[in-house]
Amino acid sequence: MKEQTPAEELSEQSLTNRRFDVTIAGEINLDLILYGLPEVMQMERELLASDFKITLGGSSAIVAHNLASLGMKVGFVTRVGPDDFGKLALERLVEGGVDVSEIQSGGSTGTGVTVLLSHGSERHILTYLGTIAKLTAESLPLDYLESSRHFHLSSLYLQRGLQPGLPELLKRLKGAGLTVSLDTNDDPEGEWGGILDDILEFVDILLPSEGELIRMAHASTLEDALEVMGRRVPVIVVKCGARGSLVQQGQTREDVPGLPVVPVDTIGAGDSFNAGFLSAYLRGASVVEAARMGNITGALSTLAAGGTEAFRDAVLRDSFLSQHLKK
Repeated sequence: MKEQTPAEELSEQSLTNRRFDVTIAGEINLDLILYGLPEVMQMERELLASDFKITLGGSSAIVAHNLASLGMKVGFVTRVGPDDFGKLALERLVEGGVDVSEIQSGGSTGTGVTVLLSHGSERHILTYLGTIAKLTAESLPLDYLESSRHFHLSSLYLQRGLQPGLPELLKRLKGAGLTVSLDTNDDPEGEWGGILDDILEFVDILLPSEGELIRMAHASTLEDALEVMGRRVPVIVVKCGARGSLVQQGQTREDVPGLPVVPVDTIGAGDSFNAGFLSAYLRGASVVEAARMGNITGALSTLAAGGTEAFRDAVLRDSFLSQHLKK
């Protein structure tokens, strides 16, 4: 009998008869990544990069792809433009096993694109929103989204077309029995209010980075931020980079140490953490155990360019999972 890979072993566990484990409505784009450029870039100079990669981008799309790679049944709703960028991005999702039967396309607006200038552990992020801002709650197939156990939302502040209808959408999904997770990602305006305040009552799990949590709570320390946001969200899982993660559930807090790896690229590591966390949590793991899985998949992501390439490499993915899931 053929031995199963770790991803196949994970995919065998189906706890309900719903069509999907996770549905996601969100953004998709390509990430154009340039390496080796100086942090301070002079105007009117031709600056040469040391390397260049094109990968699947968009936090929502990365989470969807990597969840499917981990054996979860994932339904994804997004909007793309009439261009090769959108076509290539969708091909990557389909290749990864994500259901894209409800993808929206058409119109004259181009698919969004992000240009990332990598400077070691930090980066410049330049985004053209394009169709990212065109997806609306009114256009979503509600029966499709409801045919799941869980709904995940990323890139809250980029999804400007979706924002007005989000409170009613999340209320309906909660009424249909779904749990809800949220990773706001960055707020380009730096305000951290508005729509976030309107939807937090529907969020079961908040998945911010350390800096994002401090900014959204308008606090000066992580401890203060956890105190503020803990009054509104039952589970907060904070991504702390190489240190790992911190879990707060009710009055309980626990640090979950990270994995020692030498990163190739940290782009998409937070989204990959989300995928690992949700894949474990939805299979019945505790939030601490799920955070450990998030640390593993976040570390895996850093071993290749972009947020999905390490998951597309089945040999790398399965050997890394085998090594660290046994510990």
